[in-house]
Amino acid sequence: MDITYHGQSCIEIHTNECKLIIDPFLTGNPTAKIAVEDVKADYILLTHGHGDHLGDTIPIAKRNNAKVIAPVELAVWLSWQGLETHGMNIGGSHTFPFGKVKFTLAHHSGAFIDEEKKEIIYLGNPVGILLELEGKTIYHAGDTSLFSDMKLIGMQNDIDIAFLPIGDNYTMGPDDALIAAEWIDAKQVVPIHYNTFPLIEQDGSKFITNLRYKGLSGLVLQPGESMNV
Repeated sequence: MDITYHGQSCIEIHTNECKLIIDPFLTGNPTAKIAVEDVKADYILLTHGHGDHLGDTIPIAKRNNAKVIAPVELAVWLSWQGLETHGMNIGGSHTFPFGKVKFTLAHHSGAFIDEEKKEIIYLGNPVGILLELEGKTIYHAGDTSLFSDMKLIGMQNDIDIAFLPIGDNYTMGPDDALIAAEWIDAKQVVPIHYNTFPLIEQDGSKFITNLRYKGLSGLVLQPGESMNV
């Protein structure tokens, strides 16, 4: 399985049988190294409806005939845009051809902001995503603060890779993410949702160094960089 980071919270996963992409924010993402028209996806998974996560879902899904897995309100809204969707909610799980998906808590907000119309469209509660595929468990925390139920996520799951936001201001920052990493106890932690814009600039390498001080393992992926698991 190959996992590629595209900046912000966008993670692309290629298994032997399937191509997945999470939170495909590419257009307007100054760190992204891939063009929207080059994305190949069978499924798109979304954590919430903010523009830097919903991103290019609609054009990617339409061009690839990809199914979108999302919080139920967001899934319904995207179905009205002509997409094939599968809505889920927090605590629920479903097995797809590529593996199992479970939505977890994420403490954040979730709406699409239409700047031109000055409208805010509520699109359901944000979520984190637990993925079980090819014998591995991947946790994408989405946009979230630190919350104590992360201990339960760690207790109930043997997590191989955890993608945790560290940008601060809109999500937890590096200090809280270190606590989250301890509670989740993943074999490998990868920081996300940072350095896309000046307001969320952070030192990913310092975060990994601090993880190692706590006896945890982590890895910085630069936008466009991949790892094999």
